[in-house]
Amino acid sequence: MSDDRAVGVFDSGLGGLTAVRELTRLLPREEIVYFGDTARVPYGTRSRETILSYMRQDIAFLMTFDIKALVVACGTASTAGLPLLERDYDFPVVGVVEPAARAAAAATRSGRVGLIGTEAAVGSGAYERALRRIAPGLSVRAQSCPLLVPLVENGRGRRGDRVAELVVAEYLAPLQAGGIDTLILGCTHYPLLRDIIADAMGPGVVLIDAGREVARRLSEVLSEGGALAGRAAPGPRRYFVSDSVEGFARRAALFCPEAVDGRVEKVEMDIAAGAFVLPPET
Repeated sequence: MSDDRAVGVFDSGLGGLTAVRELTRLLPREEIVYFGDTARVPYGTRSRETILSYMRQDIAFLMTFDIKALVVACGTASTAGLPLLERDYDFPVVGVVEPAARAAAAATRSGRVGLIGTEAAVGSGAYERALRRIAPGLSVRAQSCPLLVPLVENGRGRRGDRVAELVVAEYLAPLQAGGIDTLILGCTHYPLLRDIIADAMGPGVVLIDAGREVARRLSEVLSEGGALAGRAAPGPRRYFVSDSVEGFARRAALFCPEAVDGRVEKVEMDIAAGAFVLPPET
């Protein structure tokens, strides 16, 4: 069995492209339709009710492409109430929380796990609940890092960037003091800071990339359901945004090695319908 329909992926902006990078590496034959809600980024400072409303609109747009599965490649959205949404759709919905929590539980030796994420992701407690459901004896320390997303989106993630190194060091200090041996990068922007985070935490701490883990989980789900793509060639990629095409295309190279120029389209919000739609062709 095979299924050549597309996989839908959404994020509040650019960070989900790190998940696309991992999906492309692990599942090169899959078609991917990506939606970045760049007009309303960030989700991390918004209420749970607002985030859920945005998620429903994002998913409704991706459903117009007859997707076979959905990846919620946004840590904030995944923690805002993914179980509430999973019941509403007849295709698999995979978020970053459960796969990352399982990887962290398997990796820790001391039972002390750390988490960094947006304010909304950390405040939700979703990672902690998932970790303790998987391994009840774990000790979990969480730290919100609101400055890391804007740093990454402004290209300030390379080793040697003193501003990024100072900000990361300040955020991670409480986790270092807690003696963690495993750290979940609970936002898909954070792999772009991986070298700086690794330097700050030291070689004894395992870093869990939520984007990589969600790609692995999707691979399992599609394989188990007999829904892997059967095409021989690499699958096509389409990118949609709710704001500037040029800004997205320019910054996308930070997150994903493949060029997206010429394949990014802007969608518009139909206020009356409360839904995203492609503008009419001219």
